[in-house]
Amino acid sequence: MFLKKVAGLRTTKTASGEVMTQADLPPAGTSRWVASRKAAVVRGVVYGLISYDEALARYGLSDEEFQEWISAVALHGVDALKTTNLQKYRQS
Repeated sequence: MFLKKVAGLRTTKTASGEVMTQADLPPAGTSRWVASRKAAVVRGVVYGLISYDEALARYGLSDEEFQEWISAVALHGVDALKTTNLQKYRQS
């Protein structure tokens, strides 16, 4: 079996006990962001699978955009990342 050498962790456990791996992260250069992909990147950063700076560079995200994702998940859960719910969870 061949394992690709990666910097950092290969796997991590989430608070719910679920194992998250590098394969669970979206591919680099992803341009179509759905809520599940956004949530995977946020979980990857929160649980240490990928660093904050590496996530910004790998996915071409701005600091402000990624901070919005993190705060949306922290305040309202993964549903807040859906574009159809943007008005419902928008902060004034």
